[in-house]
Amino acid sequence: MKKISILALSAVLVAVSCKESKTDIANATTEQAVAEHAGETFTVNTENSTVNWTAYHKGGLNPRFGTTKTTGIFSVENGNINSGSLVSDINTLTTDPAAVDPKISEGKTSSDLDSHLKSEDFFDVAKYPSVKFDITKVEDLPAGTASKVEGANKQVSGNLTIKDKTVNVSFPAKVEVANGKVNFVSKFTINRQDWGLAYGTEGSPKDWMISPEVDLELNIVAGI
Repeated sequence: MKKISILALSAVLVAVSCKESKTDIANATTEQAVAEHAGETFTVNTENSTVNWTAYHKGGLNPRFGTTKTTGIFSVENGNINSGSLVSDINTLTTDPAAVDPKISEGKTSSDLDSHLKSEDFFDVAKYPSVKFDITKVEDLPAGTASKVEGANKQVSGNLTIKDKTVNVSFPAKVEVANGKVNFVSKFTINRQDWGLAYGTEGSPKDWMISPEVDLELNIVAGI
């Protein structure tokens, strides 16, 4: 009976340790030189653009999700993006009410989670009000590269700065430039621990219950 219980417990732990992947895994490396602006400048339309985020408890359980607003520019030359910068104002971070059920969260609401994420426990917006992404390279996506983004055609690399830490990340994206407009679509996963983004001290039980994975989905529209 004991052996059966141990096997059953092992099966449960394996099941909850994995979540279905709906995003590409961003490759992370050290900070790189930012690409120089050249060509025409396209300005991000904040109201028509979305940046969605999803965070999880361990094993992909109890996902929390929401949005932030983003400003920025892209530089386009010969029909291709060659550089750009996106800035998300963390003061605009909003958790979807559907992500937090007060009945099972000790009465806490999505607004409570917003305040928690903006506090010194995580982003500390009083000191670090924004997250910035500066493009370092845009290349054609190698033939045969699998991506969760339908129609992905580019590999985009950039310096992602969260609080006082900058890490270069690379991920597939679908980039379209036509009729005076840029459409930039990507969905990828980062490891928040690469930026030292933690709840409490390293190894704290509070932080251990939170998955290091954070999914980001960008749907950016920019125009001249």
